[in-house]
Amino acid sequence: IDSGIFQAIQFAGITALKTKQSFLRSMSALYEERRDVLISGLRNLGWEVSSPKATFYVWTKVPQGRDSISFSNLMMEKADIVTTPGVGFGKYGEGYVRFALTQDKLRIKEAVKRLSAL
Repeated sequence: IDSGIFQAIQFAGITALKTKQSFLRSMSALYEERRDVLISGLRNLGWEVSSPKATFYVWTKVPQGRDSISFSNLMMEKADIVTTPGVGFGKYGEGYVRFALTQDKLRIKEAVKRLSAL
């Protein structure tokens, strides 16, 4: 029985460390653009959201009177937007939802537009 990190993950880490920094900078810039589009859109809707510095997730408080699961379900059912309820990360995550910046800017803008209709 081995308790170490899976060897394929170790090799992937080595490759990542040897990758040219320009690729990493371009990926970072891409996620920063997506982050800025989402945060700007959510703030324009009156949402309380802060800008993350080192992740491709954006956390935001759910509206008063809602819990994270019911609000995630509402967004999925009424706006076709999938988020992660904060409570899935423990009791301190309750009251928040997490957006992932995995979609392009146009889709993020469309998602914000759908959220405005909720």
